[in-house]
Amino acid sequence: MILASYPKQRDGELRIVAPDRQTSTRMQRRSFAEMIEYGVAPPEGEPEPFDITRCTAPMPRAWQFLDGSAYVNHVELVRRARGAEMPRSFWTDPLMYQGCSDPFLGPTDPISGDPAWGVDFEAEVAVVISDVDMGATVDTARAAIRFIMLLNDVSLRALVPAELGKGFGFVQSKPPSAFAPLALSPDELPCWDGDRLHATMCVNLNGLPFGQTNAGQDMTFGFPELIAHAAKTRPLRAGTVIGSGTVSNKREGGPGDRIVDGGAGYSCIAEQRMVETIQTGSATTPFLTTGDRVEIWMEHEGKSLFGTIDQTVQDWRA
Repeated sequence: MILASYPKQRDGELRIVAPDRQTSTRMQRRSFAEMIEYGVAPPEGEPEPFDITRCTAPMPRAWQFLDGSAYVNHVELVRRARGAEMPRSFWTDPLMYQGCSDPFLGPTDPISGDPAWGVDFEAEVAVVISDVDMGATVDTARAAIRFIMLLNDVSLRALVPAELGKGFGFVQSKPPSAFAPLALSPDELPCWDGDRLHATMCVNLNGLPFGQTNAGQDMTFGFPELIAHAAKTRPLRAGTVIGSGTVSNKREGGPGDRIVDGGAGYSCIAEQRMVETIQTGSATTPFLTTGDRVEIWMEHEGKSLFGTIDQTVQDWRA
């Protein structure tokens, strides 16, 4: 099944999209979370031509958004860039934080912020789950995955150190994230193996290729492990979104390289800056500024899977 939402009030107008993506049908139930919790409702009316450019986020808001850091290569680079040792537990126990789930941005909504905040994108895969009981096993968590989506987890890097320095986690440095137009059930994705999505994460920055990483490669923790980690001490309700963290690939056992240098590039600016710091002693690539354009999509065998996130940075005071 392929789902999308057109803008309508707060929760959007949920639509079932035909496999050829040419038509869509409005659903009776108005919210994505309700559909997952209670099952698919009968459609209303006849199929209509589908306009992907009208889409907002498939889920304009959710019960909760928990974002992991499944690509430990990314975390390792963060530690190396600041001269800190990597705790061994990071390879066996996932990192995770609770992000902003109300609202989620649509695929073409602007990224609002102050350039002084160090605005960055993070290209990630996300899943939407059904109810998961507290203490669920990895196998139980795997069976709860209902849809896969494409996410831009916006980060304000200059605000991160002060927040983490307080010892209480992210709030101001993690504003609303954006989703690509389409949410696909696992059976719509031949590159989904139950744990990981084996597809290319494509990122263009101001029209130039920035990243072409493999989302199924170098992913230390699969989604069932992330879900089980989140459910250790709490139940997770239908409609909860779990993010993968920034997709990050190694090259020949070391840090990845830019596309122009023969590598797969990066899924966020911070990682390129970390590699620059490790290699030369200082970062030279700037974070996003007003007017910068970020395009994020995923490909498998030459086909775009979820549509494109296409956002431009604007000063929030404008």
